[in-house]
Amino acid sequence: MTTPPPISGTTRLYGIVGDPIEQVRSPAVFNAHFAERGVDAVFLPLHVGTAGIEAALAGFAALANLDGLIVTIPHKLAFAALMDEVGPHGRLVGAVNAVRQRPDGSWEGELFDGLGFVEGLCGQGIDPTGLSYLVFGAGGAGAAIAGALLNVAPARVAVTDPVPGRAEELCRKLRTSAPDLAIEPTGPGVDPSAFDVVVNATPLGMKADDPLPVDPGRLRPGMLVCEAVMKPPVTRLLHEAEKRGCRIQPGRHMLDGQFPLFLDFFGLPR
Repeated sequence: MTTPPPISGTTRLYGIVGDPIEQVRSPAVFNAHFAERGVDAVFLPLHVGTAGIEAALAGFAALANLDGLIVTIPHKLAFAALMDEVGPHGRLVGAVNAVRQRPDGSWEGELFDGLGFVEGLCGQGIDPTGLSYLVFGAGGAGAAIAGALLNVAPARVAVTDPVPGRAEELCRKLRTSAPDLAIEPTGPGVDPSAFDVVVNATPLGMKADDPLPVDPGRLRPGMLVCEAVMKPPVTRLLHEAEKRGCRIQPGRHMLDGQFPLFLDFFGLPR
């Protein structure tokens, strides 16, 4: 195991902001990278509740040795609204999952979840083009995934969300960028077996007693079931899907797919 460099007064700070925070993998991934590359930096989990977002961002702005933040559930949309500038992927759906402060004190953010999801598919030898996708969740992760799928010529993208109107609003945004693609909101009774790929982009699955976002009895053998949840490494949904002959993709592949993009955004060596 590579010994991490000592933390000193020259150490640069990075972190991930979320609520809850116990499930995140990013600190282990980044700190291992820093140790392997000899980068004088440390990556920390930062637990911030919804009511404290604006105060937290003001505090982060005062830290001269803080070089960047990853944003996770449920703050991706809220942080986007506080940025001075948002990159094209974040603007498409109104969310960010990486932010940094410029020398002039302004904040900029971008969204890499969806790009990481697509890279994760390709990394597992799956060609995403021409497939039909059912995305559960129209929050930050689900919006990012649905938005990134527009770039791979899908056969169809359907989005469902328990919050009334949220899936409809997301699909309206996406159709403005891809009017020729089949992009549709669906209800909770949608049949997952009609799709090639089912994606859980909700927090359901982080706790053992969470309800499943989809009835596993309606999954069919051979279809692909993907998770955005990273802890546990294999969720109950994935276990149930695998028992039914589905191919599965754990959430870690989404993080692994976007990790190089995070490094570039923060100006860190790959």
